[in-house]
Amino acid sequence: MTGARRFRDDPYLKSCTARVVAVSARGIEPDRTVFAPRGGGQPGDTGRLHRADGVAVRIVDARPGEEPESVVHVPAPDAPALAVGDLVTAELDGDRRYAHRRLHTALHVLSSVVVAPVTGGNIAADQGRLDFAIDLSVLDAAHIERALNALLEREVRTATVWITGAELDARPERVKTMSVQPPRGAGRVRLLRIPGIDLQPCGGTHVRHRAAIGRVKVLRLRSEGKRNPRVGIGFG
Repeated sequence: MTGARRFRDDPYLKSCTARVVAVSARGIEPDRTVFAPRGGGQPGDTGRLHRADGVAVRIVDARPGEEPESVVHVPAPDAPALAVGDLVTAELDGDRRYAHRRLHTALHVLSSVVVAPVTGGNIAADQGRLDFAIDLSVLDAAHIERALNALLEREVRTATVWITGAELDARPERVKTMSVQPPRGAGRVRLLRIPGIDLQPCGGTHVRHRAAIGRVKVLRLRSEGKRNPRVGIGFG
């Protein structure tokens, strides 16, 4: 299913046409989609699958399928049924995705401000957080917020970079997350590059330009265990 995940080529794409190739208790699998599945702390996209006859099937979650490129679309309990072979238009909730993209990219920048391995993370529509393997006493919320916004004010575009699994194995320091391993579908690994700031594997969605994020605030800085502080951020 090469090219099935259309959001990897264009995270701003809000809809695409597709054909249903599988229907199961897990959900609906089209042969291509703009819906990004949950993973790495980013929630799955929501939206609708529109049949050719105008019937709309509400999608409440998107999850990785069993195949590397497949995405399972979870319908609402009362949604109309779809069948294998149905032609549909996949249309996601664009505002929700945009909020996820802004926060996800901001968290990449945060990981370059707090220089420590990342032990966990989560993204919602209005805030996100990262947990770090570092002593809480060395962190200061005001300093983190100033440094983060100083980087976000730069006029820099983000970029997608593809490398082989062998190339990543030769540079293991590229992987900042301790609990989540980067996706390695089709022998390739996708990296997000923010020039001069960050370069690390990531399968999520991001903004093209950091100016789209705006200013952020540090909402919380607290301990989640020994040497495991949590830094939560939101839009300022």
